[in-house]
Amino acid sequence: MIPKVAGWKKDSVSELADIFGREGSIAVIDVAGVPASNMIDMRNTLRDRMSITMAKKSLMRIAWLEAERSAEELESLLENAEQPCVVHSEAMNAFEIFSELEKTRQGRPAKEGDKAPFDIVVEEGPTEFGPGPIVGEFNAVGIPAKIDRGKVAIQRTTTVVKEGEEISADLGIMLTKLKINPIEIGLILTGVIENGFMFPASDLDLDTDGFRNDIINATSGAFNIACNMRWFSSTTTTTLISKASNEAMAVAIKADIVNDATASFLLSQARSRALSLAGQLDSSALDDELAAALGAVARSADVAPSEATKSEATSQKGVSTEQEEEEEEDTGFEGLGDLFG
Repeated sequence: MIPKVAGWKKDSVSELADIFGREGSIAVIDVAGVPASNMIDMRNTLRDRMSITMAKKSLMRIAWLEAERSAEELESLLENAEQPCVVHSEAMNAFEIFSELEKTRQGRPAKEGDKAPFDIVVEEGPTEFGPGPIVGEFNAVGIPAKIDRGKVAIQRTTTVVKEGEEISADLGIMLTKLKINPIEIGLILTGVIENGFMFPASDLDLDTDGFRNDIINATSGAFNIACNMRWFSSTTTTTLISKASNEAMAVAIKADIVNDATASFLLSQARSRALSLAGQLDSSALDDELAAALGAVARSADVAPSEATKSEATSQKGVSTEQEEEEEEDTGFEGLGDLFG
């Protein structure tokens, strides 16, 4: 007698086979330990970008074969999933799926029988607890504690549970009191299949900020080298022409070459020097125009710098700057750092 298959199982297999046959990225996540309320919130948050379908492993395997996919791929996805769910997205690639699912991770207190996902370490230092029986409770579970300055303090940094070992009920309680919630819950990705390529979750965990900084630093360094060796390109030409223009201006001013670009600097410089020299002469040696000019400078000195003084300062600053650029011809460029914020 052939056993009767429940209708919901057939419907589930049909739904899964349809998902497995679609274009886009297919992933498996582990939702073991996630409370129902948290699961609902997480699914609602991700609903617009991906679908999440819960099913038993046996039904997934049947549907996977019906979709004519490699059984080895599914077994790799299911290997570390205690309570698997199927994720499908046509809008997101494997890396984007990993990034979104990582945001759902959160810690919960350890319970009796939970296995440590990593070495659980209690750090040395003071706690918020006052003297009392709690000192003995800490020591009873292997956390060395004593009273120090009126507070319970952990005497030394201690690994209380190794990765993969079970956590006792008493230890779980004490870890909770120390606000250590080692058990991760969330939509934990095991792997993604995209365009026929299998991506384990470990391969998708990229340091994007570090990668971006590496690109910025490499780009800036390449720009500096190109400018210092005078390599003309669409990126460096503007900077190189600007630097050459500044150096040419400095040389022209130093050589007293008068043209449209240098005339204002040289005239301002000459006027300032003339006024400075006139100020050292006896008043009887000055004509009315020089006396008036010096008087205007003296009257405005306590209020604001005169135009002559400002012109002199500007001229001298320009000459000084250009001379420094001429003397330090090999000075490095600032680079492209400012372009990236």
